[in-house]
Amino acid sequence: MTEKKEKFIEVLKDHKKILFKIINVYCRDPEDQRDLEQEILIQIWKALDSFDESKSKLSTWIYRIALNVSISHYRKDHKRKERTIAIDESILEVVDTNGSDPALENHISFLYDCIRALDNLNKAVIILHLEGKSYQEIGELLGISESNAGTKINRIRKILKEQFKLKLKYGII
Repeated sequence: MTEKKEKFIEVLKDHKKILFKIINVYCRDPEDQRDLEQEILIQIWKALDSFDESKSKLSTWIYRIALNVSISHYRKDHKRKERTIAIDESILEVVDTNGSDPALENHISFLYDCIRALDNLNKAVIILHLEGKSYQEIGELLGISESNAGTKINRIRKILKEQFKLKLKYGII
């Protein structure tokens, strides 16, 4: 196995959670998720030789690639969907909870739906926050100030809490 291939596999093993979260926020459909995953992996492979440890951490570099590819993918997909007629997703959905708590799965699914409804910058902010990144790291990754990152996180959390309260109040989840 070549050195680049070994490094690539190691990067994917170490950062699969990052990729999973970003892909699930930007794509709902499993096929779209696979397409996005493939696009991200291709870009990571192409850029792997140019990664410079002195400029950023590997996780930061992975986030940048994944978020940039996801935003581009979202824009292309959004334009495509404007020109096509969608099939009712309820016909195609198959839920597999693998024996986990259905209520928890429902809440997680609803949370992802709420996050998907956010604009691209706020999606990226909340993904990074949920990943445990500091305001400073979020700011650096997204090119915004640390205080702006904190303000955005507080606003997003307030929005998400309100959406959950409404859904619970009306028994939707």
